[in-house]
Amino acid sequence: MGKREKGRSASAPVPGPFNAGLAGLAARMGDVPVVREVAAVPRPAAKPAGRPAPGRAVVRMERAGRGGRTVTVVEKLELRPAELETWLGELKRALGCGGVVEGAALVLQGDTRDRVGAWLTARGVKKVTVA
Repeated sequence: MGKREKGRSASAPVPGPFNAGLAGLAARMGDVPVVREVAAVPRPAAKPAGRPAPGRAVVRMERAGRGGRTVTVVEKLELRPAELETWLGELKRALGCGGVVEGAALVLQGDTRDRVGAWLTARGVKKVTVA
């Protein structure tokens, strides 16, 4: 690129063949095939839950041993490790936070006790204790 000419604005088009745009493209291309619409693929129905939701959950806030950072711990779910990972992924997406499975507990970043309690109740957990 060269220096701007005196008196010319930065947005003014530069004369020449490089700024012709797409004006002559239609004449050179001829007839362009029309793309037909593809029917939407139906999504599979949600799988019925293999196991019912756990009967209870304890939700508490923890700060000790974490460098002063606040986390929300969900315990007593009594789910298999694969189910814990699934629940954690759904919780993280629903709340927009990070988290990890530690043993049999879900650990979420930040103090999200109220939101986690509401999510667990909506998910079908019968007794949710928020401490």
